[in-house]
Amino acid sequence: MSPTDREVGEKVSARQIFALALPTLGVLAANPLYLLLDTAVVGRLGAFELAALAAGTAIQSTVTTQLTFLSYGTTARSSRLYGAGKRREAIAEGVQASWVALGVGLALATLVLISAPWLTLWLTGDADIATQATKWLRIESIGIPLSLLTMAGNGWLRGIRSTRAPLYFTLAGVIPGAILVPVLVAQFGLIGSAFANVIGLSITASCFLVMLWRSHLGGWAPDLGIIRRQMVLGRDLILRSLSFQIAFLSAAAVAARFGTASLAAHQIMLQLWNFITLVLDSLAIAAQTLTGAALGAGTVAAARDVGKRVTYYSLAFAALLGLVFALGAGVIPRIFSTDEAVLEALAWPWWLLVVMIIAGGVVFALDGVLLGAADAAFLRNATIASVLLGFVPGVWISYLVDGGLTGVWCGLLAFILLRLVAVVWRFRSMRWAAVVLDSEEKTPDSGADEGARQP
Repeated sequence: MSPTDREVGEKVSARQIFALALPTLGVLAANPLYLLLDTAVVGRLGAFELAALAAGTAIQSTVTTQLTFLSYGTTARSSRLYGAGKRREAIAEGVQASWVALGVGLALATLVLISAPWLTLWLTGDADIATQATKWLRIESIGIPLSLLTMAGNGWLRGIRSTRAPLYFTLAGVIPGAILVPVLVAQFGLIGSAFANVIGLSITASCFLVMLWRSHLGGWAPDLGIIRRQMVLGRDLILRSLSFQIAFLSAAAVAARFGTASLAAHQIMLQLWNFITLVLDSLAIAAQTLTGAALGAGTVAAARDVGKRVTYYSLAFAALLGLVFALGAGVIPRIFSTDEAVLEALAWPWWLLVVMIIAGGVVFALDGVLLGAADAAFLRNATIASVLLGFVPGVWISYLVDGGLTGVWCGLLAFILLRLVAVVWRFRSMRWAAVVLDSEEKTPDSGADEGARQP
């Protein structure tokens, strides 16, 4: 059950938080679970195919995650409009975000299709692995605009506190894709993985577009004014995402220099970490939605209460996940590979992953609060600083001193710990609560004028 408008100005309850978080958890967990299944199926083909998949997914992820503002930025804007009683304008944000998704997605797909051979060879340093990764990546590029349309759909629906529909739409694509993965991989090898993923994405993106068609009451033409304001927030989120991808691309490149077993092990660790972060993000997105609505209604106390409660819940959940991974250190890796060299490469980095999980419980919760307050500029600066001061030195020092995969993941741990310090300080300072008010003062037409433009 979604919270009512009256509840926005009151203290936020656990029921409200989890009513948003649980369906969102399903959405966020579905795709990483699918990717873990994909990794496990391809892993059975051998370390060579798994390494090629690692290279392809690293590049594909780098491209698509630059546009996360289509979900997170749209949620932030839509939730504030919804909290201010402007549901129609909140949905209109989804129309303009979808135009951005379509245009940028087609451009990126074309770029990846053309540059795939050079990108994969640069990343792997191995011509044979690069050839296989290129075949996978070129098919997968078809799914880039579909992924971005899905992000936009999730964004506006979360903003109006509709979290069940995105879950149904996600499952409508993920379930057929998961069924097809072992079938198509058995028949076509590595590229069967890409075919299955594109089919699933096509179903999900279509569902979101139909929902937007049924919900939106205004015009459908691109509105450059709204798109421009989305891009102001998007600019900071893109730079933040780019710093993430520089970090993880560097990690994959260094891991590849330590050999096929290290790159394959890194792929397993990275997919597990991606799964964990998106699971923790379910609470963060609830925080973002409720924070944005509270600030849109002018209730700063409720926004602070959201942040404190979500952080407690997220830390407890992360501690439980960390315990599961600690106890499963000898079992979980074998689900994804039976290659002894790969398992040996996983042994020490696994414990760094456990520490990252627990710290991430706080980092992602407070990220959600700050995104709901449109404090993207601070998050951008904190993330870039964490990459430059923690991750990049750690990873490349590991390369120079032959520190192996353990050194790579020490750099990733430093990245998370620096972000932890930054977001805790920012939340306690309460400076984030004034950011959304400042941004609205700079764009006085962002509310009523958007509604007036609708026919």
